[in-house]
Amino acid sequence: MYSRILKEKIEKRLGSGKAIVVIGPRQVGKTTLIESILKTKEYLLLDGDDPKTRTLLTEPNTEQIRTILGKYKFVFIDEAQRIEGIGLTMKIITDRFKDVQLLTSGSSSYDLTNKINEPLTGRKWEYQLFPISWEELENHHGYLNSEQQLENRLLYGFYPDVLNNVGDEISILRNLVNSYLYKDILSYSEIRKPEVLEKLVQALALQVGSEVNYTELAQIVNVDKNTISKYIDILQQAYIIFKLSSFSRNVRNEIKTNKKIYFSTIMVFEIWLLEILIPLI
Repeated sequence: MYSRILKEKIEKRLGSGKAIVVIGPRQVGKTTLIESILKTKEYLLLDGDDPKTRTLLTEPNTEQIRTILGKYKFVFIDEAQRIEGIGLTMKIITDRFKDVQLLTSGSSSYDLTNKINEPLTGRKWEYQLFPISWEELENHHGYLNSEQQLENRLLYGFYPDVLNNVGDEISILRNLVNSYLYKDILSYSEIRKPEVLEKLVQALALQVGSEVNYTELAQIVNVDKNTISKYIDILQQAYIIFKLSSFSRNVRNEIKTNKKIYFSTIMVFEIWLLEILIPLI
């Protein structure tokens, strides 16, 4: 297992009286990270994927929460974004049960953050976990071995599952694409036109590194400019893309120019590129 740099930072926050929230893309190791932090402790795991857990944690009162927590001093709520009203539930745990350390993970930043930001203002430490970094790769494999992997890492990326399954990278990445597009974004952000989202992602992939014009994208995808803006914001909050401003010594010029958009995770662009390049390697 790869040792994550974020682990030490989180361990220092244990017992601080605030909830610890870890968000990030799917399959980057959020659950594994928190479980490794709690492995020497007795803790209660509440899985947001479990329908019964969702029912228990949806708007419970203080006494119901007391019954759920029992004598546990460490509580881990996984996939918290699936639980309605989770922000208020976390607020009650943090405010009323001072001896309980609450840790939460979520793979949908736009959904989980919206649910917990207001209730947990001043009551949480929030961290973002991304795929394995080069530093973490080098710490695990050593300098020489890591350098030998450079070409594959540029081609396949740094997802833990990709690193742990050499030879099966394409299938894993294709599954990740489906997970992002159809499980996370379409489920949580109420996108009513999935075919528009797919076209937009492909259009962005074909002009990576170029300045993005929303009006031009709207014409390509055949929707209005506001829809393009909304969908791009959703993609960014889902850790699929990120915007990069131009550099200028005159800051006002940076504000005026269009931003470039890059993919921060393995998405349609990478799969499309891989399927073209692999036969040539």
